[in-house]
Amino acid sequence: MQTSIIPIFIPHIGCPHRCVFCNQWQITGHRGVPSPDEVRRLIASYTASARTPRRWEVAFYGGSFTAIPVEIQEGLLQPAHEALMAGTIDGIRCSTRPDCITPAILERLQGYGLTCVELGVQSMDDDVLTKARRGHTAGDVVAATELLRQYGFTVGHQLMPGLPGEDWDSLVRTTDAICRLQPDLARIYPVAVLTGTDLADSWRAGCYHALTIHEGVVRAAYMKQRFLEQGINCIRTGLQATEDLDDDTQVLAGAYTPAMGELVDTRRYGRQLLSFLRSLPAGPGITICYNRRDTSRVRGYRNVTVKTARWSLPHRLTWRQDEVPVGHIRVCQGRTSYDLDVNSKTGPTMI
Repeated sequence: MQTSIIPIFIPHIGCPHRCVFCNQWQITGHRGVPSPDEVRRLIASYTASARTPRRWEVAFYGGSFTAIPVEIQEGLLQPAHEALMAGTIDGIRCSTRPDCITPAILERLQGYGLTCVELGVQSMDDDVLTKARRGHTAGDVVAATELLRQYGFTVGHQLMPGLPGEDWDSLVRTTDAICRLQPDLARIYPVAVLTGTDLADSWRAGCYHALTIHEGVVRAAYMKQRFLEQGINCIRTGLQATEDLDDDTQVLAGAYTPAMGELVDTRRYGRQLLSFLRSLPAGPGITICYNRRDTSRVRGYRNVTVKTARWSLPHRLTWRQDEVPVGHIRVCQGRTSYDLDVNSKTGPTMI
């Protein structure tokens, strides 16, 4: 059954640090702390609008939830807990900082029925974390992840490639460290330079070189591929589009585009498919079969993979939707067929 999120956005309150990239209201597109009654109304509005049965989860996003005053936390959690007990929703989750996780905090969250906590990890390189003024270390991430596991929570990690001081080696080390920690899920948000942030000042002064969209796609695609190969569910790549983020006076530079997720999957699928096609001998034409849901990933954003294959390969190619599992590509040449599992490191197998 489909799971849908009821997002409750919390502003930047309670957080003890101001990171160089942070302008939280622009990221969320919301200002002000919602009241418990507003939470109730949002839950009622979302659940009443569904035309088909689904699982509903309330998610407290946008701030360091466990760092805000306890009375505000409990005021927000209470209507969600009421809806959970009534069977109106099926789960509650929040996002917070790695250094704002303690046994007492987790016991409070459990008391309100919360089962999933996402940590704003950003990087596992302490030098990068220091330059970003995160106020926590990679060791805090390890400790928080272990404690969440002990209490039986689903664990999420949020990563931000492109922070000051990060190079490719740093990105690889961060990716390796996350793979060792094995969170249940991950989100990847390549850095966007927002007006009103210290990062924007550094960018204007020429002290910080922002990622291009292409560079953001390359880094995010590398991380996502590694995570999926390790069984870590990557549930989002790139910031959710909002009116503020789509305003080019607010996003000054960096790897922001509403199409980030599609571009990342285009790169992942395209690199693997084209590499395999280049290994096939010349001869009979090749048919590339894929699930309907994978059409844009296999063919590429704006058909870029189809176009690249057309001018760079000697083969006569046919592209076709078929009964193929999602995440797989079937490549047929003559009487031989291969299965390419894009999210696995096993490589193509003959079928």
